Amino acid sequence: MSSSSITDPRSLRETVSTLSVPRLLARPVKQLSFWAAIVLPFMHLSLLWTGLDSASMTAAFVGLVALNICTLYLGHTHGQD
Repeated sequence: MSSSSITDPRSLRETVSTLSVPRLLARPVKQLSFWAAIVLPFMHLSLLWTGLDSASMTAAFVGLVALNICTLYLGHTHGQD
């Protein structure tokens, strides 16, 4: 009479082998993206407040907007699972 437990290496290997890495990482990536999409606009405001006088400030602003678009896309399904 044997029972499988989480500490059993064979059972753990079987569990991990049935799950793929992208599937394991999907939820944390969605969560992080969702919350980053909420926080990033505040960084936009700080850049706009100080002004986009130099090319580096403009590039930083455009980069943050692009990052915000990516986080919106990746995190838009968070909480719908």
